[in-house]
Amino acid sequence: MSDFVSASHVFFDCPATTVDEALAYLAGKAVELDAADDVAALTDALKAREAEGTTGMMGGFAIPHAKSAAVKEATVVVAVFSQGIEWNSMDGEPIKVAICLLSPEGAAAEHLKTLSRVAVLLMDPAFRTKVLDATDGVSIVEAISEGLAK
Repeated sequence: MSDFVSASHVFFDCPATTVDEALAYLAGKAVELDAADDVAALTDALKAREAEGTTGMMGGFAIPHAKSAAVKEATVVVAVFSQGIEWNSMDGEPIKVAICLLSPEGAAAEHLKTLSRVAVLLMDPAFRTKVLDATDGVSIVEAISEGLAK
């Protein structure tokens, strides 16, 4: 399950200052990584999901996610923001890290399973601290991979 988490998919100092900018940034990175093929379609899918209810969780994390025909293969893209983003999070705190889950259409079961596992990870203070304190992509990927392997 964690084979689609890669250090090359972790981006520090993301310049986004709004949710829409963050979603467009994540979609753009997915296309750059060749995990998706249409920035506009993927951005629209992420925005549509966000419109259904916030993906801003607690403790400085968001889990934006989408299923889209623009996605070639299930992947995770992580953005660490230069400054916290107001995301209508569940605790009202700014988001510092977005763990974006992208799945091709037709992968609903695996998408929901991964989303659920990441949400559970975010309830673990040790996981949140490890990710927030990370200074490189490898550390973040290790934390996510270890958590998903449980």
